Amino acid sequence: MRRPGLIDYLAYSVSQTARVGWFYSQYRAAQSLAPRLPARRWPKPGTGAPGLGRSLMADLRALMRRDWENIRAGLYKPPHDLVPSPRAALRQALRFFADLPAVNLRRRERLHSEVHADAPAGRYPRYYLQNFHYQTDGYLSERSAALYDYQVEVLFLGGADAMRRQALPALRAGLADRPDARLLDVACGTGRFLSFVKDNFPGLRVTGLDLSPAYLDQAARTLRRWDGIELVHANAEAMPLADASVDAVTCVYLFHELPRAVRAQVTAEIARVLKPGGTFVLVDSLQRGDRPLYDPLLERFPVSFHEPYYADYIGLDLRALLADSGLTVDVIELAFLSKVVVATRAV
Repeated sequence: MRRPGLIDYLAYSVSQTARVGWFYSQYRAAQSLAPRLPARRWPKPGTGAPGLGRSLMADLRALMRRDWENIRAGLYKPPHDLVPSPRAALRQALRFFADLPAVNLRRRERLHSEVHADAPAGRYPRYYLQNFHYQTDGYLSERSAALYDYQVEVLFLGGADAMRRQALPALRAGLADRPDARLLDVACGTGRFLSFVKDNFPGLRVTGLDLSPAYLDQAARTLRRWDGIELVHANAEAMPLADASVDAVTCVYLFHELPRAVRAQVTAEIARVLKPGGTFVLVDSLQRGDRPLYDPLLERFPVSFHEPYYADYIGLDLRALLADSGLTVDVIELAFLSKVVVATRAV
């Protein structure tokens, strides 16, 4: 891999500055249109912290510096879409704002069960059939899949991809002595994270598993330029993979959307399919106490967005959860509003 130089740094800086400005402006616009929530639903008065907005922006800048330093150190490449298409960005923005009134109606009226009413009986677990984030169609339509990545970037002010990429250094280290390695990405969604994986590890055999056919179709489009990818429609609670069949497992932004018992089952499945000595990399939300300044923000999140299992997640002992399935936590690192947890299956 060629080490980046000054021109690469300038390109990265200009691109990411424009990216943050673009998504931050849309976040502010979306917030101005959002319905006000009843006061009784907010955290107690006095729990907010002065300077929260400044801290968020400072931490976002720190994330981008970390992202660049990883690129400069050769841990992974610059983003493959460093120079985006303005036409595509405008089209996505128009689609996002066109859908926003429906999202805000659900937020105002607390509507989050239309997916359950419309989905085929018995095909999906009940907890899955909700309008997570009050998004249209939940996870079960092409429209939702086309909107999802953009919605997440607006929510994280343009930092979502950079947070996802913080899993790549641990993945590189975990695969260093495994020349014929196989990776499983649990809840691969639209394939956005896997696009960074394949761009950096083109010869790696990859399996992406997800419960949404629509999101898997989108993943196939996202990943069409790379080979060696298998996409599997399955529930992470019962993965159709053999015991000890993969060298590494990644899981990005799934755990906070699972009920406690299901979270434990998915963790056990991850440990089952992982080879002894294999690496598990989890990227998910911060938890209570990780950054005390942000605790009120974490408590407010499931109120502002329909995230029914988030309050349980932010109080979860991740080390204990993984240990119960034979996974030992090696590293926990914070990255803006996310955390990266690296664990190893016992030999």
